[in-house]
Amino acid sequence: MPYNITVHPYTFEDRPEWDAFVERSNNGTMFHLHRFLDYHPGGKWNWHHLMFRDGNRLVGVLPGGINKEGAYWSPTGASYGSICTQDISFELTLAIVDAFIAYCKSIGVRNAYLIPAPLIYTHNYSQHHEYAMLYRKASFELHYISHAIELKHGADFEKHFDATARKSVHKILREGNITIRESDDYATFHEILLENKARHGVSPTHTLLDLLKLRELVPDKMRLNMVYLGEEPIAGSLLFLANPKVVLCFYNMLRYEYEHVRPIYLVMHETCRWAVENGYGWVDIGVSQDTTVPDPMTPSIGLINFKERFDARGILRSTYHLSIE
Repeated sequence: MPYNITVHPYTFEDRPEWDAFVERSNNGTMFHLHRFLDYHPGGKWNWHHLMFRDGNRLVGVLPGGINKEGAYWSPTGASYGSICTQDISFELTLAIVDAFIAYCKSIGVRNAYLIPAPLIYTHNYSQHHEYAMLYRKASFELHYISHAIELKHGADFEKHFDATARKSVHKILREGNITIRESDDYATFHEILLENKARHGVSPTHTLLDLLKLRELVPDKMRLNMVYLGEEPIAGSLLFLANPKVVLCFYNMLRYEYEHVRPIYLVMHETCRWAVENGYGWVDIGVSQDTTVPDPMTPSIGLINFKERFDARGILRSTYHLSIE
């Protein structure tokens, strides 16, 4: 059937409609929500969020911005972006992509970069959007390798960890002096996070103020677990509840003087246990790149080997580049 897709920039008055659309979408994540993006201070990004309508019906939203070089990027200030839709036909998907290309051309944007969430984030598996972009001659700018655990084994997830992981978890649980529980102690968590990142010569994506702001804006999308030796905090994990299907381990960290007691094994066990109990299908452990070398696509073999101990599989996080002429 023919579609007449119109594109208009987002305004603040559109916020309730936008966020409601994302929450009931097929491929939306918390990173598409304006109540998430609001943690950025005003003026930090040159936002240019777009809404797509077929007649009066909202059929797609696109969070993003235009950088100093005049290129459109989605996401801007988030992990995943690109066009968010319901579970729609390929024909409608292609019409939306074509409308986006025409819109970019009309405002003088000649390059657009879109990073959709991996396939596991879709409620009903569909790559209509990715294929529509490739059909319109998009190229791949970059691929990262992420790793994720499919929770298809339910409460038996631990049986599919490797022997080292199972043994480590059982030892911790048996001895009982190391525990894990939900926490609101973001200050201590961020202090340990800074120590972790400093070992690798980098800083975390979020400041402590960022995390506190996010806790205020999207409390239903975050869970902080902390590991304690007695009452001393030694490790932790900040989970982003990205959508009803996927839990994203955004930060896993530990105090390295306690690395020998393997607190991250307990973190991974508890993350999977909680995710299964709460009906999630996947745990995304994040990208597995070696950030110490010039080629950003270089895999970190040691990190990948560690993630595979927990039955994780590789998933692609790809950047699509549309050259608009």
